[in-house]
Amino acid sequence: MDASPSTEELGRKADTPRFVVGSTMRHVLVMTGTGAAGLVAIFIVDLVSLLYISWLNDPSMTAGVGLATVVMFFTISINVGLMIPIGALVSRALGARRPDDARRLATSCCILMTAIAAAISLLVLLMLPIILKALGGHDRTYDVALSFLWIALPTNAVMAFGMGLSTVLRAVGDAKRAMYATLSIAVVTVFLDPILIFGLDMQSNGAALTISIARFVTVYISFRYVTRIHNLLALPTWKGMRHDARPFLAIAIPAILTNIAAPAANAFFTGVIARFGDQIIAASAIIDRVTPVAFAGLFALAAAIGPVLGQNWGAQRYDRMKQILKDALTLTVVYVGCVWLILFLVQVPLTRAFNAPEETAELVQFFCQLSGFIWLFIGLVLVSNASFNNLGYPLLSTFFNWGRATLGMIPFAYFGAQMAGPKGALVGIGLGSVAFGIAAIITAFWTIRRIERQAAPST
Repeated sequence: MDASPSTEELGRKADTPRFVVGSTMRHVLVMTGTGAAGLVAIFIVDLVSLLYISWLNDPSMTAGVGLATVVMFFTISINVGLMIPIGALVSRALGARRPDDARRLATSCCILMTAIAAAISLLVLLMLPIILKALGGHDRTYDVALSFLWIALPTNAVMAFGMGLSTVLRAVGDAKRAMYATLSIAVVTVFLDPILIFGLDMQSNGAALTISIARFVTVYISFRYVTRIHNLLALPTWKGMRHDARPFLAIAIPAILTNIAAPAANAFFTGVIARFGDQIIAASAIIDRVTPVAFAGLFALAAAIGPVLGQNWGAQRYDRMKQILKDALTLTVVYVGCVWLILFLVQVPLTRAFNAPEETAELVQFFCQLSGFIWLFIGLVLVSNASFNNLGYPLLSTFFNWGRATLGMIPFAYFGAQMAGPKGALVGIGLGSVAFGIAAIITAFWTIRRIERQAAPST
């Protein structure tokens, strides 16, 4: 008797979504590793850009770019919130083996994301003078930030489209090509930054122009991958857009509200420490660039588990969903511990590389000593939020992010600064994150159990 698989069986195997079979830890590691590689490349480029600017020996310029970064963090956080429904909806459709729905959703959601990002950018540009003054910008610091943002912000919609296409690649499980698209930003920036900042003497404006050019490149690459390799875009229709707008916005609105909690908290923190002078603002700018490089793995992990959870939910593999969350928790603890040790060891060489003045260097080094304590609990919130957003509980994500950004940060950072200056504010951030991180991860496991109980009668 012939024991070889039939054509039908081979077809079913080929159609099986990637994440519903095999080791969950392997899927999480591969998705996180490739995502982290792309993110680290981008964040290192941002760090190097600030390093170049610091070599101009103008603390006001470094501080101005720092303020611009705070504003850009706000728009990028909204873009990340808009990515979440794309990953959730497309991966769920693929997990349920509905490729036509996945193609329509990918198209509609990417267009909606781009349109919303364009509107947000216009609004922020019109309000820049008010925003920068509220952040403590003044004199040359204000002028540098304003000029930087008028160059970089108009291409935010381009970046949003590229981020949406990259999310589609991750939803289908093509982490490698999503990484390649992201790495293109690094390649362009490494090539252009020295030319524009030093060669053409554009200084901080050169760094802003490089950002804009790199965004167009990554869109081109992502678009080719999504269309030519996976055929996951279709001609948009008004009917499809109207049909998909409701589920998209149902996830996007709470996800955006969730994500803007971090830049809102960051803006508050910047306002708290701005009164200590430009050297402290410059330290905050360095910390803001070092942190994403150091903890890119946490951001990548949060992005990675979304598609993996989504496909397994579509396939009703609740046992695998719980294991995915356990794997993510283990990786968070191990990763943060390793990064904390590295930052502690490189704290002095790091500040020397930036030619940091005494006050700037002291605060950056203190952050390196404290970073692991702060980011362990923030990491728990990030992983939990990814679970909430992809499993139909986006309001829980909003609750925990805003809870940490308000009750868990504002009073702690404010009174910490009152008692011990900028260092006290950093300690306050760490202390305020503890309860929210622990509560968030416990709630994430509860949501999976609840989904499983709700599905039980129909199985």
